[in-house]
Amino acid sequence: MGWLFLIGAIIFEVFGAISLRMASTGKRNKKWFFGVVVGYLLAFSMLVLVLSTGMALGVAYGIWAAAGVALTAILSKFLFKEPLTLIMGIGIALIVGGVLLIEIGAAH
Repeated sequence: MGWLFLIGAIIFEVFGAISLRMASTGKRNKKWFFGVVVGYLLAFSMLVLVLSTGMALGVAYGIWAAAGVALTAILSKFLFKEPLTLIMGIGIALIVGGVLLIEIGAAH
């Protein structure tokens, strides 16, 4: 169940970040601040639920933060036409590799 909560926390964190970008693009987009508040509130609430299942803080927070960074960078490319260079792609691959190493290390 902890993994489902973690996936939810990641999704809501990314939603909050994307909403923050939307809220910063003009006067008509101020309604997106509601998405920022709801997204981050739900993300942190779900992270609490993750920790209550017994998942280690280093594992949960590391995966949550890394996946959020990677997904936000990828979505920003398509939603906002922001750059996603080869170097950034390598960085995302390193994040994924780091998350895998954290998970493997936690199992031992």
